[in-house]
Amino acid sequence: MKKTWWIFLFIWCLTTDIAGRGVDKNAIVERLELVNDRFMARWPIPGDSIYVKRMRPSNIWTRSVYMEGLLALNEVAPQPRYVEYAMDWAVSHLWGFRGGPHTRDADNQCCAQVYVDLYRLHGDAQVLGNTERMLNNVVNSTKRDDWWWIDALQMAMPVYAKMAVVKRDMRYFRTMMELYGHTRDKTGRVGLFNPVEGLWWRDADFLPPYKEPNGENGYWSRGNGWVLVALARTLEEMELAEEVFSGKEREELVDYERRLTGDFLSMAWALKECQRADGFWNASLKDEFYYGGRETTGTSLFVCGMAWGIRRGILSPQVFGGVVEKAWEAVSRHAVHPDGFLGYVQGTGRGPKDGQPVTYDSQPDFEDFGVGCFLLAGAEVVRLLSD
Repeated sequence: MKKTWWIFLFIWCLTTDIAGRGVDKNAIVERLELVNDRFMARWPIPGDSIYVKRMRPSNIWTRSVYMEGLLALNEVAPQPRYVEYAMDWAVSHLWGFRGGPHTRDADNQCCAQVYVDLYRLHGDAQVLGNTERMLNNVVNSTKRDDWWWIDALQMAMPVYAKMAVVKRDMRYFRTMMELYGHTRDKTGRVGLFNPVEGLWWRDADFLPPYKEPNGENGYWSRGNGWVLVALARTLEEMELAEEVFSGKEREELVDYERRLTGDFLSMAWALKECQRADGFWNASLKDEFYYGGRETTGTSLFVCGMAWGIRRGILSPQVFGGVVEKAWEAVSRHAVHPDGFLGYVQGTGRGPKDGQPVTYDSQPDFEDFGVGCFLLAGAEVVRLLSD
């Protein structure tokens, strides 16, 4: 996907406009570092278990999302301690998974995204042994209904894409698309994606006849954010894969890209219409009064996905540039405390009512994934302004 002149013009105008108001790439990085430094100070030993109601290993999905954000920050503002922190975390878990080497749970598989990215930095193929065995267990089976909730797409989908590129093995892409297709079109008989409205139901429990209190379909902000970022991260890998595969395999890959890009575009247009006047998105995308108010994680994920889409030439900068700028300004200015604590983070759950109340001062049950979402968003904005 080649950039055209209007993308470069937009980036120049956006950079000039932001800089004119005293906000530039360095200011964004400083904001990211403030939030991240607070988190690392609270968790000086990356492999330490997490206690939330009970002890949990730190390679669960919440901490894995944080590590994704940390490595994204390292790409735009490199510091050796970031990679060392992530490496210590991976080594402490022996590059393995909660649930064992044959787990099919997408939440357990999320950490493999970080394992692959660390492998790309250091090149030790042995660290991917557990990941390869785990994925091959899925590839070599016929079961394809694993991703019955949409959060699973972000947790696991990019793992298959990354391994397809690293191992030059099209089977991972094929399996990924079969799993994705089942979630999209078959889960709950009708699938979790509504192509008419361009949004996703979180799981089969939210399919019609379920409605939000105002009578609209129930679409959860963060759930849709997970999907948008999953599509972006997967399409990023597919672009790399175009240089790896040839012939019929490359034609197959291009068809997959076309299908995922179509869903990405449908979502982006739908989400644009749901943005609040203050730049945030509500937890419930179609009902502003059902636990309405500022929410950081969904907003951050939409910033990440849309900024990536502009940068890659998929989204029009004239249409979506203002959406991204307004949303990033909202979370960076209104959600970040002076000490780096991140406010308006909805805790874990499966819909708008969970983890409430969500306020500037509210403490979510897990803060790590919220920080990860924020870092992913900010890093992508920095990349957009740097291109």
